[in-house]
Amino acid sequence: MEETRASQQMPRRIHKAKIALIDFDLRKHGMRFGIQVQPEGPKQLEQIRARELDITKEKIDILLKAGANVILTTKGIDDMATKYLVEQGVIGIRRVDKKKLRKIAKLIGGEIMISLADDEGNESVPKGALGEADEVEERTVGDRELFFIKGCSSTKAQTIILRGVNWYMLEELERSVHDSLCVIKRVLESGRVVPGGGAVEAALSVYLEHVAEQMSSREQLAIGEFAQAMLVIPKTLAINGGYDAADLVSKLRGYHAKAQTTDNEKEKVWKWAGLDLDEGKVADRIKHGVLEPAMSKIKAIKFATEAAVTILRYDVHFIKPFLQVVEIDDSITLRKREQPRDAEGHE
Repeated sequence: MEETRASQQMPRRIHKAKIALIDFDLRKHGMRFGIQVQPEGPKQLEQIRARELDITKEKIDILLKAGANVILTTKGIDDMATKYLVEQGVIGIRRVDKKKLRKIAKLIGGEIMISLADDEGNESVPKGALGEADEVEERTVGDRELFFIKGCSSTKAQTIILRGVNWYMLEELERSVHDSLCVIKRVLESGRVVPGGGAVEAALSVYLEHVAEQMSSREQLAIGEFAQAMLVIPKTLAINGGYDAADLVSKLRGYHAKAQTTDNEKEKVWKWAGLDLDEGKVADRIKHGVLEPAMSKIKAIKFATEAAVTILRYDVHFIKPFLQVVEIDDSITLRKREQPRDAEGHE
């Protein structure tokens, strides 16, 4: 996290850390709600000021006696409290965001304490309120100081630090890492993976064409067109890679057609074939680790189909002023503007 030690004299590293997470001040205790005390003389005034300091010191002592050697607070730590923590060899970090403190509490197995008051009217640290970690350390990364919590007791988590030459590069890196983590999450949710590189679309296209050939009704036309539409993905991949889409997709379809009709076990492995855009050829995507979550692939095909059906069922009267409809099952094209004029109103 970006928050650092309250004082440079505090230790930079502590092994076997016990971390206290508090949501109250470690500054000189003052009267709340506008309450004012009128001392009878200078001596009593000094006693009041000393007592205000002692209240904060007693809170720190309670935390230290419970075993805490790292204190994280959402509030402030004044100079007196900082000096006392330095003398005890304790790390104190102030102004920690409460959302971040909640996440840390889950990681280290601790609880956020809003006060030290207990059911008996005294002050104490509840059992199990302190979190544990193998090590806490403040480390210099680049030109900034960052605080690391390692070996969390409750949950295993990792922090990824991205470094780049400028903010634009860092933003691109962050988006790439975020997309990668989302893919991993989707794979874990799906529980299944399929080969990438257009392998699924090519296999479905070949299979659906075989299904269409065996039908004797008008549905044969719809299934055949659906099979051709599945090839849009591998064609787009080939074009984006700068290769001849017709050549590569034809080879890809040939591999999958052979895999679906052969009885040779060695040739059946061609069902994993997909486009290798690095080499510009068809290769085994499973062998090279190019995989996609099955859930995402199924949803993509399903949503694309639903979108196409929705367009074909669209209200013709609504789009008539904007579109020229020629056989709704055939195509939809834009109507040309009548009497086009320039910005000055001339034809």
